[in-house]
Amino acid sequence: TVSTIRLPDDGGTRETDMSMDLSKRISPEFAIEIGDTFTALNPHEGPAANGFGNLELGGKYQLLKNGEHEAIVSIGLGVEVGGTGSRSVGADSFSTWAPGIFFGKGFGDLPAAVRLLKPFAITGQVGIAIPTSASTRSVTVDAQTGEQEIDVERHPDVLEWGLALEYSLIYLQSQVQDIGLRAPFDRLIPLVEFALETPLNRGEEGQTTGTINPGIIWAGKYFQVGVEAVVPINERTGNNVGVIAQLHFFVDDLFPHSLGRPLFGGNK
Repeated sequence: TVSTIRLPDDGGTRETDMSMDLSKRISPEFAIEIGDTFTALNPHEGPAANGFGNLELGGKYQLLKNGEHEAIVSIGLGVEVGGTGSRSVGADSFSTWAPGIFFGKGFGDLPAAVRLLKPFAITGQVGIAIPTSASTRSVTVDAQTGEQEIDVERHPDVLEWGLALEYSLIYLQSQVQDIGLRAPFDRLIPLVEFALETPLNRGEEGQTTGTINPGIIWAGKYFQVGVEAVVPINERTGNNVGVIAQLHFFVDDLFPHSLGRPLFGGNK
Protein backbone atom coordinates (compact mmCIF):
# COMPACT_ATOMS: atom_id res chain seq x y z
CA THR A 1 0.00 0.00 0.00
CA VAL A 2 1.27 3.49 -0.91
CA SER A 3 -0.34 6.69 0.38
CA THR A 4 0.58 10.36 0.40
CA ILE A 5 -0.99 13.44 1.99
CA ARG A 6 0.07 16.85 3.28
CA LEU A 7 -0.24 17.04 7.07
CA PRO A 8 -2.05 19.85 8.94
CA ASP A 9 1.11 21.16 10.64
CA ASP A 10 2.50 24.68 10.38
CA GLY A 11 4.97 23.79 7.63
CA GLY A 12 2.68 21.61 5.56
CA THR A 13 4.79 18.44 5.80
CA ARG A 14 4.06 15.85 3.13
CA GLU A 15 3.92 12.31 4.50
CA THR A 16 4.33 9.37 2.15
CA ASP A 17 3.83 5.86 3.52
CA MET A 18 4.78 2.59 1.84
CA SER A 19 3.59 -0.48 3.72
CA MET A 20 3.52 -4.23 3.28
CA ASP A 21 1.35 -6.70 5.17
CA LEU A 22 1.19 -10.49 5.07
CA SER A 23 -1.64 -12.61 6.45
CA LYS A 24 -1.22 -16.36 6.91
CA ARG A 25 -3.99 -18.77 7.89
CA ILE A 26 -3.04 -21.21 10.62
CA SER A 27 -6.45 -22.90 10.42
CA PRO A 28 -9.49 -22.14 8.24
CA GLU A 29 -10.78 -19.83 11.00
CA PHE A 30 -7.58 -18.34 12.44
CA ALA A 31 -4.88 -16.23 10.78
CA ILE A 32 -1.84 -14.30 11.91
CA GLU A 33 -0.64 -11.02 10.37
CA ILE A 34 2.63 -9.12 10.20
CA GLY A 35 3.33 -5.74 8.65
CA ASP A 36 5.51 -2.66 8.64
CA THR A 37 5.50 0.79 7.08
CA PHE A 38 8.28 2.92 5.62
CA THR A 39 7.53 6.63 6.08
CA ALA A 40 9.06 9.62 4.30
CA LEU A 41 8.45 13.09 5.79
CA ASN A 42 9.19 16.09 3.58
CA PRO A 43 8.54 19.43 5.33
CA HIS A 44 8.14 22.69 3.45
CA GLU A 45 11.16 23.95 5.36
CA GLY A 46 13.89 21.99 7.10
CA PRO A 47 15.44 18.57 6.54
CA ALA A 48 13.50 15.53 5.38
CA ALA A 49 13.26 12.40 7.50
CA ASN A 50 12.49 8.81 6.67
CA GLY A 51 12.48 5.41 8.35
CA PHE A 52 10.40 2.41 9.29
CA GLY A 53 7.55 2.56 11.75
CA ASN A 54 7.01 0.06 14.54
CA LEU A 55 6.50 -3.59 13.64
CA GLU A 56 2.82 -4.56 13.63
CA LEU A 57 1.62 -8.04 14.60
CA GLY A 58 -1.89 -9.43 14.80
CA GLY A 59 -4.24 -12.37 14.92
CA LYS A 60 -7.81 -12.76 13.70
CA TYR A 61 -10.41 -15.47 14.39
CA GLN A 62 -13.57 -16.01 12.34
CA LEU A 63 -16.58 -16.35 14.63
CA LEU A 64 -19.38 -16.50 12.08
CA LYS A 65 -19.73 -17.27 8.39
CA ASN A 66 -23.20 -17.46 6.84
CA GLY A 67 -23.18 -18.08 3.11
CA GLU A 68 -26.94 -17.82 2.65
CA HIS A 69 -27.03 -14.30 4.06
CA GLU A 70 -23.51 -13.34 2.93
CA ALA A 71 -22.45 -12.43 6.47
CA ILE A 72 -19.17 -12.81 8.32
CA VAL A 73 -17.91 -11.73 11.76
CA SER A 74 -14.38 -11.98 13.18
CA ILE A 75 -12.52 -10.84 16.26
CA GLY A 76 -8.91 -9.78 16.28
CA LEU A 77 -6.03 -8.47 18.33
CA GLY A 78 -3.22 -6.33 16.97
CA VAL A 79 -0.11 -4.94 18.60
CA GLU A 80 2.26 -2.22 17.50
CA VAL A 81 5.59 -3.22 19.00
CA GLY A 82 7.09 -0.16 20.62
CA GLY A 83 10.74 0.71 20.03
CA THR A 84 11.07 -1.27 16.79
CA GLY A 85 10.72 1.76 14.52
CA SER A 86 12.52 5.03 13.91
CA ARG A 87 11.88 7.95 16.26
CA SER A 88 12.63 10.35 13.39
CA VAL A 89 9.28 9.48 11.77
CA GLY A 90 7.32 9.40 15.03
CA ALA A 91 7.49 5.72 15.96
CA ASP A 92 6.50 5.34 19.61
CA SER A 93 8.83 3.89 22.23
CA PHE A 94 5.87 2.09 23.85
CA SER A 95 3.59 -0.63 22.49
CA THR A 96 -0.10 -0.30 21.66
CA TRP A 97 -2.63 -3.14 21.88
CA ALA A 98 -5.74 -3.05 19.69
CA PRO A 99 -8.55 -5.60 20.18
CA GLY A 100 -11.40 -5.29 17.72
CA ILE A 101 -14.38 -6.82 15.94
CA PHE A 102 -14.72 -7.02 12.16
CA PHE A 103 -17.84 -7.68 10.10
CA GLY A 104 -19.09 -7.92 6.55
CA LYS A 105 -22.54 -8.20 5.00
CA GLY A 106 -23.55 -8.67 1.37
CA PHE A 107 -27.06 -7.94 0.13
CA GLY A 108 -27.51 -10.88 -2.21
CA ASP A 109 -30.36 -12.13 -0.01
CA LEU A 110 -32.56 -9.16 -0.93
CA PRO A 111 -35.77 -9.96 -2.87
CA ALA A 112 -35.79 -10.01 -6.67
CA ALA A 113 -37.89 -6.82 -6.76
CA VAL A 114 -34.78 -4.84 -5.72
CA ARG A 115 -32.24 -7.06 -7.48
CA LEU A 116 -30.06 -4.13 -8.54
CA LEU A 117 -29.26 -3.57 -4.84
CA LYS A 118 -27.92 -7.11 -4.43
CA PRO A 119 -24.34 -6.20 -5.48
CA PHE A 120 -24.01 -3.82 -2.51
CA ALA A 121 -21.91 -4.93 0.45
CA ILE A 122 -20.79 -3.29 3.66
CA THR A 123 -17.76 -4.09 5.80
CA GLY A 124 -16.63 -2.47 9.01
CA GLN A 125 -14.61 -2.65 12.18
CA VAL A 126 -14.74 -1.34 15.74
CA GLY A 127 -11.76 -1.52 18.07
CA ILE A 128 -9.86 0.24 20.82
CA ALA A 129 -6.15 1.11 20.64
CA ILE A 130 -4.72 0.91 24.15
CA PRO A 131 -1.19 2.30 24.67
CA THR A 132 0.99 0.68 27.31
CA SER A 133 2.16 4.14 28.42
CA ALA A 134 -0.31 6.80 29.50
CA SER A 135 2.17 9.63 28.82
CA THR A 136 5.69 10.40 27.68
CA ARG A 137 7.96 12.94 29.35
CA SER A 138 10.71 14.75 27.50
CA VAL A 139 13.23 17.28 28.77
CA THR A 140 14.34 20.27 26.72
CA VAL A 141 16.83 23.00 27.57
CA ASP A 142 16.12 26.66 26.82
CA ALA A 143 19.08 27.88 24.76
CA GLN A 144 18.94 31.39 26.22
CA THR A 145 18.32 30.72 29.90
CA GLY A 146 19.74 27.22 30.23
CA GLU A 147 16.66 26.17 32.20
CA GLN A 148 15.19 22.73 31.74
CA GLU A 149 11.60 22.34 30.59
CA ILE A 150 9.60 19.17 30.94
CA ASP A 151 7.05 18.41 28.22
CA VAL A 152 4.37 15.80 28.86
CA GLU A 153 2.63 14.16 25.89
CA ARG A 154 -0.49 12.20 26.81
CA HIS A 155 -1.46 9.01 25.02
CA PRO A 156 -5.21 8.38 25.22
CA ASP A 157 -7.06 5.18 24.51
CA VAL A 158 -8.54 5.57 21.04
CA LEU A 159 -11.75 4.18 19.56
CA GLU A 160 -10.95 3.08 16.01
CA TRP A 161 -14.04 2.67 13.86
CA GLY A 162 -14.87 2.64 10.21
CA LEU A 163 -16.79 1.05 7.39
CA ALA A 164 -16.73 0.59 3.65
CA LEU A 165 -19.66 0.52 1.24
CA GLU A 166 -19.03 -1.08 -2.14
CA TYR A 167 -20.92 -2.09 -5.25
CA SER A 168 -19.54 -5.11 -7.10
CA LEU A 169 -20.00 -5.05 -10.86
CA ILE A 170 -18.57 -8.59 -10.80
CA TYR A 171 -21.50 -9.73 -8.66
CA LEU A 172 -23.96 -7.75 -10.80
CA GLN A 173 -22.79 -9.40 -14.01
CA SER A 174 -22.48 -12.97 -12.71
CA GLN A 175 -25.26 -13.26 -10.11
CA VAL A 176 -27.91 -10.62 -10.91
CA GLN A 177 -28.04 -9.43 -14.49
CA ASP A 178 -25.57 -9.35 -17.37
CA ILE A 179 -25.61 -5.73 -18.52
CA GLY A 180 -23.00 -6.26 -21.21
CA LEU A 181 -19.90 -4.90 -19.51
CA ARG A 182 -16.61 -6.06 -21.00
CA ALA A 183 -13.05 -6.15 -19.70
CA PRO A 184 -11.75 -4.38 -17.75
CA PHE A 185 -15.01 -2.76 -16.60
CA ASP A 186 -16.68 -6.06 -15.69
CA ARG A 187 -14.18 -6.50 -12.81
CA LEU A 188 -14.64 -3.11 -11.15
CA ILE A 189 -15.86 -2.42 -7.62
CA PRO A 190 -16.64 1.26 -6.81
CA LEU A 191 -16.48 1.94 -3.08
CA VAL A 192 -16.26 4.56 -0.37
CA GLU A 193 -14.45 4.00 2.92
CA PHE A 194 -14.75 5.83 6.23
CA ALA A 195 -11.75 5.56 8.59
CA LEU A 196 -12.24 7.35 11.93
CA GLU A 197 -10.54 7.67 15.32
CA THR A 198 -11.98 9.09 18.55
CA PRO A 199 -9.82 9.54 21.70
CA LEU A 200 -11.61 8.37 24.83
CA ASN A 201 -9.68 9.92 27.74
CA ARG A 202 -6.68 11.90 29.02
CA GLY A 203 -8.00 15.28 27.96
CA GLU A 204 -8.77 14.49 24.32
CA GLU A 205 -12.23 12.97 24.63
CA GLY A 206 -14.41 13.27 21.55
CA GLN A 207 -11.82 14.90 19.26
CA THR A 208 -12.60 12.70 16.28
CA THR A 209 -10.33 12.68 13.25
CA GLY A 210 -10.51 10.62 10.09
CA THR A 211 -10.95 10.49 6.35
CA ILE A 212 -13.51 9.60 3.71
CA ASN A 213 -11.93 7.62 0.89
CA PRO A 214 -13.90 7.25 -2.36
CA GLY A 215 -12.27 5.05 -4.97
CA ILE A 216 -12.39 2.01 -7.19
CA ILE A 217 -10.96 -1.52 -7.17
CA TRP A 218 -10.21 -3.85 -10.06
CA ALA A 219 -10.39 -7.44 -8.77
CA GLY A 220 -9.03 -10.44 -10.63
CA LYS A 221 -8.71 -14.10 -9.66
CA TYR A 222 -5.23 -13.82 -8.18
CA PHE A 223 -4.82 -10.16 -7.30
CA GLN A 224 -6.57 -6.81 -7.08
CA VAL A 225 -5.50 -3.19 -7.47
CA GLY A 226 -7.23 -0.15 -6.06
CA VAL A 227 -6.91 3.60 -5.81
CA GLU A 228 -8.77 6.03 -3.54
CA ALA A 229 -8.79 9.71 -2.69
CA VAL A 230 -8.13 10.54 0.98
CA VAL A 231 -10.46 13.36 2.09
CA PRO A 232 -10.14 14.73 5.68
CA ILE A 233 -13.43 14.96 7.58
CA ASN A 234 -12.50 18.08 9.58
CA GLU A 235 -9.78 20.68 10.20
CA ARG A 236 -8.21 18.56 12.96
CA THR A 237 -7.50 15.93 10.33
CA GLY A 238 -6.32 18.46 7.74
CA ASN A 239 -7.38 20.48 4.73
CA ASN A 240 -5.50 18.65 1.99
CA VAL A 241 -6.68 15.74 -0.13
CA GLY A 242 -4.34 12.77 -0.46
CA VAL A 243 -4.29 9.55 -2.42
CA ILE A 244 -3.84 5.88 -1.54
CA ALA A 245 -3.14 2.93 -3.84
CA GLN A 246 -2.97 -0.78 -3.07
CA LEU A 247 -1.84 -3.99 -4.75
CA HIS A 248 -3.25 -7.09 -3.04
CA PHE A 249 -2.21 -10.65 -3.92
CA PHE A 250 -4.47 -13.59 -2.99
CA VAL A 251 -1.85 -16.03 -1.75
CA ASP A 252 -4.39 -18.78 -1.01
CA ASP A 253 -5.49 -18.74 -4.68
CA LEU A 254 -1.99 -18.35 -6.12
CA PHE A 255 -0.59 -21.26 -4.09
CA PRO A 256 -3.60 -23.31 -2.89
CA HIS A 257 -1.58 -26.46 -2.17
CA SER A 258 1.48 -24.89 -0.53
CA LEU A 259 1.96 -21.37 0.83
CA GLY A 260 -1.75 -20.48 0.67
CA ARG A 261 -2.92 -23.61 2.45
CA PRO A 262 -3.78 -23.41 6.17
CA LEU A 263 -1.25 -25.20 8.36
CA PHE A 264 -4.07 -27.19 9.94
CA GLY A 265 -7.55 -28.07 8.74
CA GLY A 266 -7.33 -28.71 5.00
CA ASN A 267 -7.02 -26.61 1.88
CA LYS A 268 -9.72 -24.03 2.62
